[in-house]
Amino acid sequence: MKFLQLASLFGAALAVPAADLDARQTCTTPKLRKDWAKATTAEKTAYLNAAVCVTKKPSRLGLVNATVQDDFAYTHAILYNQIHNFAAFLPWHRYYVMVYEKALRDCGYTGTAMYWNWVNDWAAPSKAAVWHNVTGFGGNGVETNPNDIRKRVIDGPFKNWRPQFWHSSVQPHALSRDWSTAQNGDPELRGAFYSPTAMVPVNAKTVFDEFRAALEDGPHAAVHGGVGAADDNRGLGDMGFNNASPSDPLFFLHHTQVDRLWWLWQQQNPSARTMEYNGNSPSLPDGSNGPPVSLNDKLPMGGLAAEGVVRDYMDVKSAKLCYKY
Repeated sequence: MKFLQLASLFGAALAVPAADLDARQTCTTPKLRKDWAKATTAEKTAYLNAAVCVTKKPSRLGLVNATVQDDFAYTHAILYNQIHNFAAFLPWHRYYVMVYEKALRDCGYTGTAMYWNWVNDWAAPSKAAVWHNVTGFGGNGVETNPNDIRKRVIDGPFKNWRPQFWHSSVQPHALSRDWSTAQNGDPELRGAFYSPTAMVPVNAKTVFDEFRAALEDGPHAAVHGGVGAADDNRGLGDMGFNNASPSDPLFFLHHTQVDRLWWLWQQQNPSARTMEYNGNSPSLPDGSNGPPVSLNDKLPMGGLAAEGVVRDYMDVKSAKLCYKY
């Protein structure tokens, strides 16, 4: 399979026309992003129908035997080291969720992205509404193939979905999940790491990049691991230690929640935090730290959508975003 050749991901910031320097024009009718647990059955059904459609539409990137869902997984995998563990993690994923929302609309969906509020479900995450086999994403996986130790999802609307990628290589397989079970006094799916108590020190950070690191390395990573990595860290679920984790459509409810938590942190001091952006860009070829980041830095999208600019994805009430929680 011939992979796409991507251009340089984080180049020098380009000059921005004066008229575009502030993308914070307040939209007049922001759309509400809902908690999946509080959405109606009709809203959930509409979302799921569109999400299934995304797993069936042919690749827009020209990937062989692949779908639009595979496009998202592949793009995330090949950009992984540029968009994780650096400042761009939050604005890049904010833009990425918007691009997925557009893909849902291309499949007839008229609603907005929704989120899994795993902070509320931390004590018993396996009972969360997102796992319902009709109005959710199906449940945990089971071992069904002795030649593939990944655990196949056998219920819900995605039980027949076969992702093409594992990391950035072609490895067709059944959608897989491998939940972490309760152990050592900790609840299942690593819930202790995203409990209200665990969120206190995260939300107490007062510098953007410190908050980003605490959220990314703590609750965000724990949900990925709890849903897809099992207890031995083999990463046998798509959401686990797999750079192509967007193969599991649940990924987008998880990252909409991450986006919501960033928004809530911004709301603690909107005038200071809405456009606060600091930290480092990816390391240079010689291994040294990348340069300090800028609001004018580019957000690559690997052909899924036009290249973005960080400043356009800092304020959810900007004209480009126009949503609320």
